[in-house]
Amino acid sequence: MLPSTKPPLPEDLRRLIGQPVDAIDTPALVVDLDAMQRNVTRMADFARKHDIRWRPHAKTHKSSAIAKLQMQAGATGICVQKTAEAEAMAIGGVRDIYISNEVVSPAKLARVADVAQYLAADGGRLAIAVDSIEGIRRLAHAMDQRRAAGGAAVVVDVFVEIDVGQGRCGVPPGRLALELAQEIRRHATLRFAGLQAYHGKAQHLRTAAERRDAIAVAVQDTQFTRKLIEAEGIAVELITGAGTGSMVCETASGLYGELQAGSFVFMDADYAANERDPAQPAFEHALFVKSQVISSGVRHAVCDAGHKSHAIDSGLPRVLTREPTGELAFANGGDEHGILRPAGANQRVPALGETVWLIPGHCDPTVNLHNHLIGVTGGLEQGQVERIIRVDARGALT
Repeated sequence: MLPSTKPPLPEDLRRLIGQPVDAIDTPALVVDLDAMQRNVTRMADFARKHDIRWRPHAKTHKSSAIAKLQMQAGATGICVQKTAEAEAMAIGGVRDIYISNEVVSPAKLARVADVAQYLAADGGRLAIAVDSIEGIRRLAHAMDQRRAAGGAAVVVDVFVEIDVGQGRCGVPPGRLALELAQEIRRHATLRFAGLQAYHGKAQHLRTAAERRDAIAVAVQDTQFTRKLIEAEGIAVELITGAGTGSMVCETASGLYGELQAGSFVFMDADYAANERDPAQPAFEHALFVKSQVISSGVRHAVCDAGHKSHAIDSGLPRVLTREPTGELAFANGGDEHGILRPAGANQRVPALGETVWLIPGHCDPTVNLHNHLIGVTGGLEQGQVERIIRVDARGALT
């Protein structure tokens, strides 16, 4: 079974609590807790206003503490993509977990069955996505084996994933989804819970009109699939999907019952580059890499935050504009360095030792590079360290 304890925080991090932001050594991943709380509140208000459930993706923050904060604000539960992420969240006390991804390895499925048992023992719930007959049968076999080994009679909720435009996992909308729903119903340890219909590519279409058009097609395909399944007497209780970029579109459709948006909690530079739909809450940047200038010349400066401290799959980080330096452009400096240049003719090169705050291009893999998030209140300039948040699922690849 899963362990029930976590190692203590390092002493140097514990000593930071109550200290001013200036005391944070660099590079470090810092969360503006006030901004994060405002983002969570706005998401909760949006869901409440539109009478829709929200199940944020924990792969964004990989923290059971933040997951529980979101659930306290009204989230139904959380999504994860990996078995190891589900284990980390369960150990951290999260009790409603959806693995919104396919798991087919027998070794991993045995762990899935363990997580299901662990959660059920405390009144919790596990769900998982599938997109093949073989995957369903392997999942059922793992659950049956766990029960035969003395486990309780636990039933896992199973969502059939349909490909609505991502071009990744999922069966095409239509007949194949019906066949998977029928297969799920043949197994006593599984329960058909609905459809997974997530359009990842739509999240980063830059204009609101492009995103609306893409989701309109996804809605049409999902509605067709739902009607096909229900025509066979099988209820489709829930359609789940959506992300931070498109969530207002899925909500407006009236078809989706649950939103999986996750990045809203931190709002990285790539999502902020999207044209904001007027119906979307105004989410703020809440995740920053604190860095400092370690070399300063006539035309450029160098900070101590390179690729080891922030992911670049969605582009380089953006520098938070602060006085008196003004706007700075960040250029690739390698693993340990970032190159900083004034973005305008009247701007100056930052001085040696000066603090620079970077807004990561992609929050999810950036968080995965760090063991802890340093949570501050009162702002990045005059605030203080309020808490240290463990990245429970760092490196949870399996």
